[in-house]
Amino acid sequence: MIAVESSRVNLDTAGWSGDGDFTRSLIDCLSGIDRIGSLRVENAPSSRTDVEYNFIANEIYVGFNTRPRVEEGRRFGLIPVTRTVEEPAMSLGDLEASLSGLTSIGPPDYSDEDMLQYLRTERIVPPYQTRGYKLVELVRIYRVEGIAAARPSQARGQRR
Repeated sequence: MIAVESSRVNLDTAGWSGDGDFTRSLIDCLSGIDRIGSLRVENAPSSRTDVEYNFIANEIYVGFNTRPRVEEGRRFGLIPVTRTVEEPAMSLGDLEASLSGLTSIGPPDYSDEDMLQYLRTERIVPPYQTRGYKLVELVRIYRVEGIAAARPSQARGQRR
């Protein structure tokens, strides 16, 4: 298992083969955002290789740092109370805006409230070969409540 913890982000690449230049660029950019606390990168099961093309599908799970927010309310409708709740420091929409402003990444090809999706294609012509192949790289970014929340069976220590 490869897990790197820096001062900014906890990066887990244990489920990733390392394929995909665009995925590496995304990881580098995401690691530089201070409101991101954890990243987990995995190969998607739909990756496949054929004679004329390579299809690489990777998934990135992003855990945002939290910040405290004070809420005021009333208990039983009578007693005034204040409580501190933790809220994410960033949303997926904020992340989309941050990545769209970067020339090396740009806007996603598809986005909704739960996911950002990038699709990149490239024609590869190896030396000493007459025919090349097409490299298609699909990267999906999901928001999670941290690395432990993305793997509930390991986080709780369930027995098999």
